[in-house]
Amino acid sequence: MLRLENKNVLITGASRGIGKAIAELFSEEGANVIVTDIDDESGNNVAAGIGESSCYLHLDVGKEDDWIAASEFVKNKYGGLDIMVNNAGIAGILETQGPHDPENLNIKSWHKVHETNLDGVALGCKYGIRLMKNSTSGSIVNISSRSGIIGIPFAAAYASSKAAVRNHTKSVALYCAEKKYRIRCNSIHPGAIYTPLWDVMLGDGEQRDSMVKAISSEIPLGVMGEPKDVAYAALYLASDESKYVTGIELNVDGGILAGSTASPPGK
Repeated sequence: MLRLENKNVLITGASRGIGKAIAELFSEEGANVIVTDIDDESGNNVAAGIGESSCYLHLDVGKEDDWIAASEFVKNKYGGLDIMVNNAGIAGILETQGPHDPENLNIKSWHKVHETNLDGVALGCKYGIRLMKNSTSGSIVNISSRSGIIGIPFAAAYASSKAAVRNHTKSVALYCAEKKYRIRCNSIHPGAIYTPLWDVMLGDGEQRDSMVKAISSEIPLGVMGEPKDVAYAALYLASDESKYVTGIELNVDGGILAGSTASPPGK
C-alpha cells in the first residue's frame, strides 16, 4: 500500500537538493506533487521527470502575493491540500552581499535571509492551514536545520532564521490542536547533507574532497548524509503513520547533535 496515496502535496524549493528528493519520493508513494521554486527551468524539469502526478508552479516564498496565487491554483486544481513541505531556504553567503557574522552583519542581507527562510515558512504555514482545514489528516513539515539548534558564527542570519522555524513550528502545532484542526506540524533538522547549499563551504576539486573527508570525520556515522535521508524523514511526518506526532523536531544529522562537534567549519 502506498503511504501517500491520493494525497495532495505542495513542496517549496523543490527544484534541487532536499526538496527535489522529497518531491520524487512522495510521488513514488502515490502523492499528487506540486513542485514550486523560483528556478522555473529546473522546477519544470523536476515535475516533468516525475510525470503526470506532478506539476510545477512558480513561487517566491517570501512574497505573500505569490502564496495567494498558489492557494488559488491549489483550490482550483485539487480542491485543497493534505501536505505542505516548507523546504525553500538560502544560506545567504552566495545570495546576499554579507557579511554574516554577528559583529559585522549587513542588515539588508540579514533581512533577505529571514525573508526567505522564516517569512517563507510563516506564510507557508498560514496558507497551508487554510488549504487543509478540511483535511482529515493534514500535515505541515518545516525543514529547519541543525543550525537552528546551535550557533553558526559565520552565518548568524541563517542560524537565527532556522531557530525561528524550529519555534514557529511548535506554535503552529499548538494552534492547530487548539482549533481542533486535523493538521499536525513538525520540523526536520538536517545536518551535513550533501546538497548544493554546501557548495560555498566545500569548494571544488581536491579542496572539495578534502573538506568532505574532514566534515565526515567529525560525524558519528562517518559520512555526510544524502537528500533522500531527509526525504524519508519527511515521508514519515507527512504520512498517517505519524498521526500522533506534532510539534516535534526530528534530527537527521548522522549523530552530530548527540554530542560531537556540531558547528560546521568556517570558510
